[in-house]
Amino acid sequence: MPATARSKGKRPSRRTDLRAENTALRAENASLRADLLQVTEQLAAALKRIEELEAKQKENSATSDRPPSSDPPWNKPPAKKRESSGKKRGGQPGHKGVTRELLPVEKVSRVIPLLPKNCEGCKRPLPQSVQPGMALVQRHQVTETPPQQLDVTEHQLYGVTCACCGTVTTAELPDDVGRSAFGPRLQAIVALLTGRYRLSRREAVEGMKDLFGVDMALGTVSAIEKTTSAALEEPYEEARKAVRDAGVVYADETGWRNGKVRAWLWIAVTTTLAVFWIDPRRTRQAFHRFLGALSKYLVTDRWGAYLKHPLELHQLCWAHLKRDFEKLMLHRGEPRALGTAALAEIKSIFQLWHRFEHGEIKRPTLKKLMKPIQDRFYDLLTDGLQNSYAKAGGLCARLIPLWPCLWIFLKVEGVQPTNNLGERDLRKAVLWRKGSFGSQSDDGCLYASRILTAVGSLRKQGRDILGFLEQAIRAYRTGLQAPSLLPSG
Repeated sequence: MPATARSKGKRPSRRTDLRAENTALRAENASLRADLLQVTEQLAAALKRIEELEAKQKENSATSDRPPSSDPPWNKPPAKKRESSGKKRGGQPGHKGVTRELLPVEKVSRVIPLLPKNCEGCKRPLPQSVQPGMALVQRHQVTETPPQQLDVTEHQLYGVTCACCGTVTTAELPDDVGRSAFGPRLQAIVALLTGRYRLSRREAVEGMKDLFGVDMALGTVSAIEKTTSAALEEPYEEARKAVRDAGVVYADETGWRNGKVRAWLWIAVTTTLAVFWIDPRRTRQAFHRFLGALSKYLVTDRWGAYLKHPLELHQLCWAHLKRDFEKLMLHRGEPRALGTAALAEIKSIFQLWHRFEHGEIKRPTLKKLMKPIQDRFYDLLTDGLQNSYAKAGGLCARLIPLWPCLWIFLKVEGVQPTNNLGERDLRKAVLWRKGSFGSQSDDGCLYASRILTAVGSLRKQGRDILGFLEQAIRAYRTGLQAPSLLPSG
C-alpha cells in the first residue's frame, strides 16, 4: 500500500487527545467557576435578605415607629428586670399613703354627730348630745351623687296685638337660650364625653340617658359638637398663636382619617399648652400652615418636614435615635457592634441628664461630663460610615451633618433631649383615632383639633375642663368674650 494511503488512515496521537481533553476541561472548569460565582452571589444576597426579614420580624415599638399597641404577644419589648429588694409587696414602713382630703365642715351638706350609747367600762348610759369638752376623735365623710332630676325650663313666647295698628308682635328667646333645646352645661357634658372620654356618639347618647335621663338623637350630638367647635375657635386660635411665639416647642405628627381620605394630625406642645392641627398633607408646607415660620427652639424627630428648621435651633429626639441603634441590634456582625457601642453611650447621656434633672449636678458640670461622651459618639459615627451594613452607614451619614442638633439641650434652659413631652399628649389622640377611625368631615376635623387642644391644654394646667366648656358655649351664645386657654399665672 502506498505510503500516502497509510498516512491518511493514521489515528490521532495520544498527545492530540490529551490536548483536546484539556481544552474541554478548562472550558468546563471556567463554566463551573462562573456558575459557582453566580450561586455564591445569589446565596449571599439570599442570606442578607433572610437576615433583613428576620430583623424585620423582630421589630417592635422599641425598634421602630410602631405604636406599643401594635406589638404582637410574641414580640413585645422585654420587660425591664429589676433586682428583688426582698421586701413584701405593698406599702413599706414610712411610706406616706395617698388618701382623699376631707372637705371643710362648712362645705359639707350635713353633719351627723355620733356618740356611743354606753360606757365600755361600767356599761352605764352616756349623754346622747354633744357636750362641751367632748373630744372629736374621727371625721368620716361619705360623698354621694344626688338623684338626677332634670331642670327643664319652658319658654312660652306670646304674640301681642298692637292696639294702634293691629300688628301682632311675638316675643323672642333670650340670647343665652338661642334655638337649642339643651343648656350650655348639658352641651358641655356631651362634648366632654366625646372629646375627653372618647365615647362614640351612640355611646354618648346612651350615657346621657343612663346618667341624666336625657333623650337625644345621634344628630343632636353632632350638632352639639359643631356648636362646641365654634365656641372654641377663639380660644384655639389664641393658643395656636401662643405656641408659635413660645421659646421652646415640641412637635410631632401621626396619621388621621377624614372620611375615606388620608390625613395627618399634627401637635405642638409647650409646658402649658397642647395644640392640635389636622391637615391633608405631611409636608413642610403643612407644618408651615400649622405654626408658620418658627424662629424659636424646636424639638422633633428626624422627619424631613422638620429638618428645614435652623440647625442651631433644632433639638433632635434622642429617644428616636436610640430606637434606630436598637434596630441595628437585630442584625449580626458590624451593625450589631455599632449598635452596642452607640447604645452604651446613649445610656451614659441619659444617666447624666437624669442627674441634672434631679438637681445632683449643675449645667456647667453636665457639659463638662458630657464632653468625652460626645467625642466617643462622634468617632462612632465617622467609623460607622464604613460599616458593611449599608443602612448602618447611611444612618451615620445622615447624623453627622445634624451633629449640632443633638446637643442643644446641654446649653439651653427648657430644651429636653427627647420629644416625650409631645408624644405623651399625642398618644391620647391616637387612642381616639383607634376608636373612631378619625373624622368623617372637615367639620369633624375642626372639632377634633379644637377639643383635643382644649382638653390637652387644660389638663396640663390642672383646670376644670367641664367648667371651661360650659363657659365657652355660654359666651358663644351671648356674643361675650370667650374664656382663654392660656395659663393665668
